[in-house]
Amino acid sequence: MTESGARHESGPGTPARASRTYYVTTPIYYVNDAPHLGHAYTTVAGDVLARWHRQRGERVWFLTGTDEHGQKILRTAEANGVSPRQWADKLVDESWRPLWEHLEIANDDFIRTTQQRHTDRVQEFVQDLYDRGEIYKGGYEGPYCVGCEEYKLPGELLDGEGEFAGQQLCPIHRRPVEILSEENYFFKLSEYGERLLAHYEADPGFIQPESARNEVVNFVRQGLQDLSISRSTFDWGVPVPWDPKHVIYVWVDALLNYATAVGYNENREKFEATFPADVHLVGKDILRFHAVIWPAMLMAQGLPLPRRIAANGWLMVGGEKMSKSNLTGIKPQDLTSHFGVDAYRWYFLRAIAFGQDGSFSWEDFSARYTSELANGYGNLASRVAAMVGKYFDGVLPPSTADGPAEKALHASLARTVTEADRRIGGDLDFQGGILTVFDFVRQVNGYLSEQQPWKIAKDESPEGRARLATILYTAAESLRAIAVLLHPVMPDTSRKLWDSLGAEAALGALSEQRVQEAATWGRLPAGTPITKGAILFPRLD
Repeated sequence: MTESGARHESGPGTPARASRTYYVTTPIYYVNDAPHLGHAYTTVAGDVLARWHRQRGERVWFLTGTDEHGQKILRTAEANGVSPRQWADKLVDESWRPLWEHLEIANDDFIRTTQQRHTDRVQEFVQDLYDRGEIYKGGYEGPYCVGCEEYKLPGELLDGEGEFAGQQLCPIHRRPVEILSEENYFFKLSEYGERLLAHYEADPGFIQPESARNEVVNFVRQGLQDLSISRSTFDWGVPVPWDPKHVIYVWVDALLNYATAVGYNENREKFEATFPADVHLVGKDILRFHAVIWPAMLMAQGLPLPRRIAANGWLMVGGEKMSKSNLTGIKPQDLTSHFGVDAYRWYFLRAIAFGQDGSFSWEDFSARYTSELANGYGNLASRVAAMVGKYFDGVLPPSTADGPAEKALHASLARTVTEADRRIGGDLDFQGGILTVFDFVRQVNGYLSEQQPWKIAKDESPEGRARLATILYTAAESLRAIAVLLHPVMPDTSRKLWDSLGAEAALGALSEQRVQEAATWGRLPAGTPITKGAILFPRLD
């Protein structure tokens, strides 16, 4: 048992951790270049998930960071005439951190694998495995992809064409692999195949989606090879503690960030309150590292396994995975400068089912922005504020004449909150949760169109005024709930709407509102001042 304390592996019977921290992670990203849409997609998903659980009143820890060791980083730095550390510092300070701030990523920690809090704990973890007899010395020769930082199986490789004719290519990066021959240290991964398969069977939700789970299960059933966990032909990495001529394999180093960032072998109280992760969000191209190598490492150390590993699909441009090596990387700022940050956060999670591949196009983004955001959600907020201003001098009137239409909307909101909470907070179905909320937006717009308050406003009788007041209160109270439900997805837009509704003075900060209470009807008190603020979604140029 390590100083952190070991616990049993998780399984389907493991109770929910209501009293503990909800721990969600993104991958840590290679700093060989600036981030593109693919990196931002996973990170925004993690941010929405973390914000959702915070909005539920849970204690949350959201981790992201950068992977700064390995041959890929070393070669990139050399090509730019600087040291690997200088290159990493530059990319983190000028590209990665600024982008996450720009996208309103509310991470609790940003770990870098060059930080001592990480490297010291990595050495301790690997030393412990070595002392347990889980690591041995051996030799290996095989095809290696520097882009993946991974030895490839011969059957995985593609035959090169054109400039790469006669060479074998990595199926992900479409670049020639290198044949490496090294004397390395190996982790006895082959001994964990049956235990891994047993865990996959006992906990079917451990890997999501099902297609990703099936891929991993089939891979493990074919038999696992022992894993080379050191490299000796370069020195940019964490030294192997008992043999400093070797550095620890970059993936072993990287995977351990999920433990070192929350106090492994350093802060036992924090570690036991947080570890293991409730959700590791990863790209499907790095699924095997997280669903095979990582749990085997934890099994070997007697530590609990993560509760869920969720693989998102690829963003496709022109039929190819979006990536720097394929020259299809698009800067998120290219889109946010045109559509805005909140629309950007919304679009990718709304347009692409998480776990599936999805294509991006400017035309699709523009069409959805106009129809769903500007003409749907934004127009609803704008006309409600305008009518309260016109007919009630900007003061929210009381609702005293509820009828079947209002009661139907109350019931619909209750269903919307339950469904959105299940989809986003539980199933990681971001698209389904967002569509559920926007279905309610459409219902409220439809309610206004059917009730025609602009016509009822012509009836100045007490009954007419009461009916008009009820319609506008119902629409404003619906917007109050919508602002809460969309706050994790579009934080700035929800804050603007919250301000327009005068809700902070009446109900407190938006961040303090609970998802579960969003359906409680009548929270926004009559008499609240309603103002028409800036247009939430301006027309596109």
